[in-house]
Amino acid sequence: MKIRSLLLAATLAVPSLVGQLLDPHLLLEPPTTAWPTYNGDYSGRRFSTLTQINQSNVRHITLAWVSRIAPGPLGAIIGGEGPMPKEGPGDALSFFGARIAATPLMINGVLYFAMPDNAYAVDARTGRVLWHYFWKTKGGIHIGNRGVGIYGNWLYFETPDDYLVCLDARTGKERWHRQIADVKQEYFSTPAPVIVGNHVIVGTGGDSLDVPGFLEAHDPETGDIQWKWWTEPMKQGDPGADSWPDNYSMRHGGGMTWIPGTYDPDLHLYYLGTGNPNPVLTGKSRKGDDLFTCSIVALDVDTGKLKWYYQASPHDTHDWDDVETPVLFDADWHGKPRKLLAQAARNGYFFVLDRVTGEHLLTAPFINTLNWSTGLNSNGQPIGNPAKEASIDGVLVSPATGGATNWPPPSFDPQTGLFYVSSNESFSVFFLTDLDPHPEGWGAAEKAAGSYGSALEAIDYQTGKIVWRHPYPSTSGFGGPIGILTTAGHLLFTGDNANNLIAFDPANGKILWHSHLTGRVTNGPETFLLDGKQYLVVGAGDSLYTFTVDQ
Repeated sequence: MKIRSLLLAATLAVPSLVGQLLDPHLLLEPPTTAWPTYNGDYSGRRFSTLTQINQSNVRHITLAWVSRIAPGPLGAIIGGEGPMPKEGPGDALSFFGARIAATPLMINGVLYFAMPDNAYAVDARTGRVLWHYFWKTKGGIHIGNRGVGIYGNWLYFETPDDYLVCLDARTGKERWHRQIADVKQEYFSTPAPVIVGNHVIVGTGGDSLDVPGFLEAHDPETGDIQWKWWTEPMKQGDPGADSWPDNYSMRHGGGMTWIPGTYDPDLHLYYLGTGNPNPVLTGKSRKGDDLFTCSIVALDVDTGKLKWYYQASPHDTHDWDDVETPVLFDADWHGKPRKLLAQAARNGYFFVLDRVTGEHLLTAPFINTLNWSTGLNSNGQPIGNPAKEASIDGVLVSPATGGATNWPPPSFDPQTGLFYVSSNESFSVFFLTDLDPHPEGWGAAEKAAGSYGSALEAIDYQTGKIVWRHPYPSTSGFGGPIGILTTAGHLLFTGDNANNLIAFDPANGKILWHSHLTGRVTNGPETFLLDGKQYLVVGAGDSLYTFTVDQ
């Protein structure tokens, strides 16, 4: 605990944080009276110790308020470097429509969150919008925004055209903005910044023009870059360079950092999943494992130096970004206490690692339709089947590029010892379309072939076995993963494909309560205590729903 204590002391000693909105202690504890970072705390467990809402009263949950969020410049504080849209919500609707994919932060009774080009502060007691900031974009793909980070009184979010924006959390007024990447290279930024000490950690997305991925830390006061870590080696001779055939392939190799990572304050390590290599869906110009794409990496949070890595999909050719949350927990492993990291990956496998060293402990499939691998190597890594590579005639592969799961957050419940994930048993046919020796962008085309349906699964981390599984009927609407929350009240909250918010018994999967919403759950549910009352908050499309139980 010595390192943790030193880190906490250093964090609390920062003069600019005295008397400000966010108490740094909250980032190092399970979330109760606040939700101060994307996953509630640094661990990624999405587990709350609150018990006011529990199995005995969950059937009495009622709607406290619902707030429909309108993106766009109307009535907003305006910033940005692009042109002002003539009318309407701007580009925020251009991909999935107006969708709250962010998990709001809750600090002192205020919810803070973002949508593409928009940031908001909402009264957590009433749903009233307190302020709204609109960013005039230069472009970019508006695929989603995972939310904001907070440091003292300052709020941070990323824009699709690759800027980090700093706002005054009390007023919504812009303090500064800094360019992260060049949107002309088809980078676009989606993650929620994660604040660790005096580091604002940000990443990017992108697929099309074969650019390298990276993660970087910014100074919270000035926005200056503190360090930058590339997901591929910079040159021959660097660690991992021998997993690429040449400099050209590894400097055009993708590996985007789409989703916020997790952090261990005792080890001082930041854990992150990296995206797929480029070109997408074909690997003929990048023979080798293509490090450090499709990997879980552990970085020194002060320097960005790589401490260890584990590659979940060596030489990926099916767009299976390994960016799913690396969940941290301390538990027994074969009778001995151990610091563990678990991830349910997009490629259909569940992994458990020692998070101190990166040592592989367990690999197990968590969908039955997985057909692309011939088995595991001695390090527990899947061995790809060459017959499942994209071909001119087409080949059937499961899972599809959307994956056996995707970015919506999983949860780990220390009371049950189970890892919960939303899964999808999908198929696609992959057709090779680019026969050039150096294809760019997408080297193959995908035609969806169907799905056996999606499900909520509970996985025993010690064996990889599915303890229980709740399938969602394939006729109940659009499928795909949904975010999860577990609580000490012996409850699991998530959504289904028919626009329901559901409370399950996390021990056995029994449904205890549900509420029909106007849209499908689109973010990770959260809970907190405010004025002595426990609230449950979830996003569905363009609306925030807040529930509670009257005492």
